[in-house]
Amino acid sequence: MRRQLYTLILILGASISAMASDNDSIPAGFSKSMTWRIGVEATPSMIPGTNRFLEGYNNELKKIKAGLSGDIRADFSFAPETREGMLYAGLYQGVGLGINSFFSNSLLGTPVSTYVYQGAPIFNISKRISLGYEWRFGAAFGWKHYDKEINDNNSAVSTSVTAQLGIGLKLRYSLSDRWQLSMGINGTHYSNGNTSWPNAGVNTIGATIGITYILNPQSQQVEVPLWLEEEADKGRWYYDIIAYGAWRKRAVHLVYEPQLCPGKFGIVGFQFSPLRKLNRYVAVGPSLDLQWDESAGIEPYWVEGTTGNDIKFERPPFGKQISVGLSAHAELTMPIFSVNAGIGYDFVNPKGDRRFYQSLALKTFVTNNLFLNVGYRLGDFKTPQNLMLGVGVRL
Repeated sequence: MRRQLYTLILILGASISAMASDNDSIPAGFSKSMTWRIGVEATPSMIPGTNRFLEGYNNELKKIKAGLSGDIRADFSFAPETREGMLYAGLYQGVGLGINSFFSNSLLGTPVSTYVYQGAPIFNISKRISLGYEWRFGAAFGWKHYDKEINDNNSAVSTSVTAQLGIGLKLRYSLSDRWQLSMGINGTHYSNGNTSWPNAGVNTIGATIGITYILNPQSQQVEVPLWLEEEADKGRWYYDIIAYGAWRKRAVHLVYEPQLCPGKFGIVGFQFSPLRKLNRYVAVGPSLDLQWDESAGIEPYWVEGTTGNDIKFERPPFGKQISVGLSAHAELTMPIFSVNAGIGYDFVNPKGDRRFYQSLALKTFVTNNLFLNVGYRLGDFKTPQNLMLGVGVRL
């Protein structure tokens, strides 16, 4: 009986394999050798004076208004004969290492950044020239940051490590089968996501020039079957369930002046997002957002007479620290990564918190249905709230 059962399982497995082979004759992206590139970039940039420290209220009375970064990058594209290569022609993704100078080493340092990035053509101007987008997300290490003893007026950066978020447009020109030249503009934001204070951040707007060497060029002339495009662009619903956590700092407004609370406070959140896939690139839909913030709604529970590092609060009831909101989302859906942006309103929220909120998140798929979520939430497009670090399931 056991031998017969094993035989039945083997036959069933072979049948499923044969069916998959018949119904999916186009290979998946990772089943074929990919096209690999290495390159370098330089980006001179301007720094808007978005806070007093950058405007010259610092130990050197110096305006910080220019920067320069240099990057080494490596990325890959899917083979043209694969499913992803056909549906997302020109898509690339990789990792980068950069060094960032603000010509003020004693004030901000010279941070080194590591990041992942992804880009794709928006449209092809000719066979050799294309205009595309590129985003990047990572971390920057080595900031000269706020220090109560020696750098207490640094309102821009308060930690030695910050997040780095960037977006840009690039014009690419193929010099030959192996060499590409790129030029473009980009914007970058450095922030610690309100995990420490002060947190005004640093922003740059730059012009990028780079050159890339293609290690193993592959032919791009592959005809895409019509049925494959129709299948990829067919509308359908899917459902993302996300659980996340983070930590944050909180400033409270008491009788006399704003007061920074010592320590850090925990965040736990949950999202349920039905998303309608419009085509292979874009999905939209609503989301139900629930979040508990350990620091929310604490002002009415201040223990009168306590201040500074000894400030104390009674613990608010659990229900007064929960926000419940509805948000609208749009998502750029690409292989491996999806970028999701949302705008929402809390119809239940702790006293004193902003009801109108925004979010930006990067979803990194480790399987077809499981992804890592790294996001950031703001209030009224300007007030940092918290990070959203978690995992999600797509159903």
